[in-house]
Amino acid sequence: MRTVAAVIATSTGGMLGTMVLEATGRVSQAVAPSVVLGAGYWAVGSLVLTLKIKRMKYVVPAAAAVTGLTAGALGLSAGEAVAYTVGMLIAGFFLALTCGFSGWLLTTVWELDRSRELRAQLAVAEERLRFGRDLHDVMGRNLAVIALKSELAVQLARRGRPEAVEQMIEVQRIAQESQREVRDVVRGYRQADLTVELEGARGVLSAAGIDCRVQRREQRTLPPTVQSALGWVVREATTNVLRHGEATTCLIRLAPGEAGALVLTVENDGVPAEAPGRPGSGLAGLRERLAVLDGTLEAGRIGGGRFRLRAEIPAWEMEDEAQVETGEVRA
Repeated sequence: MRTVAAVIATSTGGMLGTMVLEATGRVSQAVAPSVVLGAGYWAVGSLVLTLKIKRMKYVVPAAAAVTGLTAGALGLSAGEAVAYTVGMLIAGFFLALTCGFSGWLLTTVWELDRSRELRAQLAVAEERLRFGRDLHDVMGRNLAVIALKSELAVQLARRGRPEAVEQMIEVQRIAQESQREVRDVVRGYRQADLTVELEGARGVLSAAGIDCRVQRREQRTLPPTVQSALGWVVREATTNVLRHGEATTCLIRLAPGEAGALVLTVENDGVPAEAPGRPGSGLAGLRERLAVLDGTLEAGRIGGGRFRLRAEIPAWEMEDEAQVETGEVRA
């Protein structure tokens, strides 16, 4: 507002002073119009560049009216007042249009540059989130299994049991697998296979003394993106079963849902009355993965010391993926 006030005061003072000099005869009538209209044009252009678009339309009529009224008030003839008004109105309109377009163009260029910068920042942030989410999902279960098997190997070694060597060999294998998976995460190639994750969950939970049953009632061929998303759900659920509570049974079910949807359910017992510590980022990461496929994730206690994790992916996502793979496109 200070800029607007300064422009108005400066231009008005210049125009008023010139008209006074013209009315008193100190400035010739050939010079005065150029000075007055020049100051007015400068004011119009400056105000158009300063004000918002909604207020630009009032600048030229207001400047023309003020110029004409001022000329008449200072005793100039009616013809001179009308000439000032018309000159300011016509030339001011084209000048305002030019300045307004230039201001809009500069603003658009600035916003475009800003949007590109924000897009680059969002891309970097998204990549960081992806890396952190994948690293958590990859290392969470493997570290839990390594800790479990290492503890078992220590107990067996103290008793002089030869099975301790087998457990440490398994720990070594899991550690090497973790190294490979971390490299895949860094390269951005990491994909989870649902079948492999289901069998892995059965083996890991069984090795921990948990009665794990896997029921796969879904016979459709699942697209890679769906398998990857559900594979991460199985991996995170397995990690949570191992880390939290003292589960003795676990049921993993993959079955069709309503309207052709695909539902994955992981249910286990041995859930403590209160959640230990702060909630982790694993479930949030799973929700982000499923959201890409318009899927949903529900997790919570269901009574009787049991916990249920339920992931659902709608049918149209699997249809769209299948059509992309076969080159079909829906009309």
